Amino acid sequence: MDNLALARWQFGITTVYHFLLVPLSIGLSVLVAVLQTFWYRTGDDGWYRLTKFFGKLLMIGFALGVATGIVQEFQFGMNWSDYSRYVGDIFGAPLAMEAFGAFFIESTFIGVWLFGWGRLSRGAHLLMIWLVAFAMSLSAFFILAANSFLQYPRGARVNPASGRAEMTSPAQMLFSDMSLSTFWHTASTSFMVAGTFVAGIAVWWMVKAARAGDEDQAVVWRNGAYVGLVTLALAGISIIASGHHAAVLMTKIQPTKMAAAEALCATPPEGEGAGFTVAAFGRCVVPTAQDPDGFDGTRIITVPGLLSFLAHSDSRTTVDGAEATFGDDDPGTGLNQELATAFPEVSEARGGDFLPSVMPVFWSFRLMIAMGTFSMVLAAWGLFALRRGAISDSLALGRLAILSIPTPFIASSFGWVFTEMGRQPWIVAPLYEHVGTYGPDATGAEANTFPSLATQVGVSPTAVVSPHTVLISLVGFTFLYLVLAVAWLFLTRRYAAEGLNMNDFPTREKTDLDPSRPLSFSY
Repeated sequence: MDNLALARWQFGITTVYHFLLVPLSIGLSVLVAVLQTFWYRTGDDGWYRLTKFFGKLLMIGFALGVATGIVQEFQFGMNWSDYSRYVGDIFGAPLAMEAFGAFFIESTFIGVWLFGWGRLSRGAHLLMIWLVAFAMSLSAFFILAANSFLQYPRGARVNPASGRAEMTSPAQMLFSDMSLSTFWHTASTSFMVAGTFVAGIAVWWMVKAARAGDEDQAVVWRNGAYVGLVTLALAGISIIASGHHAAVLMTKIQPTKMAAAEALCATPPEGEGAGFTVAAFGRCVVPTAQDPDGFDGTRIITVPGLLSFLAHSDSRTTVDGAEATFGDDDPGTGLNQELATAFPEVSEARGGDFLPSVMPVFWSFRLMIAMGTFSMVLAAWGLFALRRGAISDSLALGRLAILSIPTPFIASSFGWVFTEMGRQPWIVAPLYEHVGTYGPDATGAEANTFPSLATQVGVSPTAVVSPHTVLISLVGFTFLYLVLAVAWLFLTRRYAAEGLNMNDFPTREKTDLDPSRPLSFSY
């Protein structure tokens, strides 16, 4: 294994670990703020207890999320130094805005909220958690804007004198079509994760309290479950809409990712439209007269025209296939042909194939969708069971609630696997609509000025960072993150299993307190 493989494994593993906690923190911060708002408006102590309960779980995830996120930024300079040198002037800007702006607000006011119970007025204390929720969403936007630049590098040009990418329009970079679409989809995912988390725990406790005859607790948990289930249902609708929008956009700006996601190796004949395959096992090969599909393997259940509808909102439009692998005697056609002409060095290194690994991209896309359906089943069943103020004691519903909790976490992880592996072999993907202006034969003012960087070129040189160094850090971080993941699961399960403290009543206003009373951890 060389630097490239090791660095990719390390970044992939740390990213998946980190993103297990990120969507929960983003969505749960808003839901905790909503719960506290209900308490502020109604004065019902049940909402206060729900706020304290889920606020405690939010703090656990936030603390471990910070610990896993710090390593991410160090990897850019250590394992990907050539990438950082080439595009750091652009990529570093939103990261700095996230760290010095959004994260500063987030970490400051989360401390004030955490230690301010009873020392601040209820209105001021409520404002603190809403500021935390806003800052977490702002952090997500800046990070997603940076990632979206790698997918769709808008607002930048390459300086021919320095050979580095430079920002030309911060607005184009931050608010590109890809950035806004990604934020919409990721925010929806965060609310699905948090909604499932809240609903799963609350439904389980509601069922348990109802079966034990504890009506007071059952009512409180029913309220929490309803908030989680409504959030989950709305998030599911938003995910479907944002996912369709993302598919249409992806077809335009990353056609090879769409081709790999559907194992669409060859472009269908004009007017036929492309079908959506439910399952497939195989690989893309050179399309021939005997095998015009260009897929060497097995397809299971193909729905005609569905892919064209997802890509263009029209079941009869054409979707570009990959025309995937071509040899020396058959230069091929389609996307690979255009990219090979524009990027001869990358084409030579990859044997003329610019398609990402088909099966990982294909299956991560489907597993993302499949895992998300568990949450939607919980939303439908739960809202039906709780209609008209009812309290359910269905043991089957309680079990489904617990089993559904991990599914959106898994779905979001598969979503990032799909997003990042589908971009390969690029660390900064080319603008496909301008492929003709790339390459040694391009002419005009825009020739060779759009940022793009092959993944193999962005890794740190072996002479600077040895494979042994990367391997040691890979093993170390993987083990450390495993320990943190176990700690998060242990703490979350421990505090979730404790349930509500029905003897916990709201603390007094700060004007009623002894001014000499020190700040203390509220939990």
